[in-house]
Amino acid sequence: MASLVTSVHAWLDERFHLDDIKALAQKKKVPIHRYSYWYFLGGMTLFLFGVQVLTGALLLLYYRPGADEAFESVQFIITQVQFGWLIRSVHSWSANLLVFMAFAHLFSVLFLKAYRKPRELTWVSGVLLLFLMLAFGFSGYLLPWNTLSYFATKVGTEIPGQVPIIGRPVLLFLRGGEDITGSTLTRLFGFHVAILPALATLLLGIHLGLIQYFGMSVPPKVEREWQAAPQDKREIRFFPNFALRELMAWYVALGLLGALAALFPWNLGVKADPFASAPAGIKPEWYFLFMFQTLKLIPAKILGMDGEILGILAFGAVGAVALLLPFLDREKPFNTRRWIPGFACIFLGYMGAMTVYGWMAK
Repeated sequence: MASLVTSVHAWLDERFHLDDIKALAQKKKVPIHRYSYWYFLGGMTLFLFGVQVLTGALLLLYYRPGADEAFESVQFIITQVQFGWLIRSVHSWSANLLVFMAFAHLFSVLFLKAYRKPRELTWVSGVLLLFLMLAFGFSGYLLPWNTLSYFATKVGTEIPGQVPIIGRPVLLFLRGGEDITGSTLTRLFGFHVAILPALATLLLGIHLGLIQYFGMSVPPKVEREWQAAPQDKREIRFFPNFALRELMAWYVALGLLGALAALFPWNLGVKADPFASAPAGIKPEWYFLFMFQTLKLIPAKILGMDGEILGILAFGAVGAVALLLPFLDREKPFNTRRWIPGFACIFLGYMGAMTVYGWMAK
């Protein structure tokens, strides 16, 4: 057996220069300081994305994207396919945990100022990946074709439809027509399993490549401390030292995911009836809830302008600011470096408060 392994290694090394790859992996270092635990968030987000791909591929074997078949196919997965209920629960729970970890990773990078020069494009690619994760959540929500997902998607597609000029074309593009129909389902299914995965794979490759090229960022405060006392600077090898620690974090995420999926299986609900009235208290998924609740509370008219449109434009502006943050973080002329963390804290608190309020509101 040992000779076979040696022969395979020699064959691969002759063609792919494995020793060079191994030397490169061992050369990479990871800074060790009091904020190093935040580094694990990116790896856990990547792990949950991998879980999504694997479980989604398994569900794809049985799922049928049609208004007359979608609900029944998911019901078949849950009741007839061996461990189908578990795979679906893992897929649903990991989707929610993925969005949560992506937000946590984004804010950790923001507060540690890891977006600073020369890592501007690393930040931009990460923000775009977060937007894609939200698009994954939105496009996948309708696929079970149950009552909750149907009417939540109806409400969700109406929101961008309120934007002046481009709103109606966007609504028609998302729905594939005036109303939520089987065409909407197949269109969102195509986005969910083909277009978005292709974009995510491309962006993920760019993001990981930039991280590999520039290395791990060190917070400004720690940098100053190391400059004052170089003997305090500590680093470990990425492979195998940090990689093994990352693997332990993945085990924790897998354990939490398995416990949630087994103890709280994802409910299928009732099949959607387009002719029925919307149930009371319909709400989107939690990661859209703070925006949904904000739009509900905005007055109908603000200074003579439509309040809902102003709210949508405001959230769009926040997204644009997040995307361009590294280029806005400057000492001159407005010294934005001082107020960016404060505004980030306020916005994070607002997100949490409005999410809780929206969850508790009837």
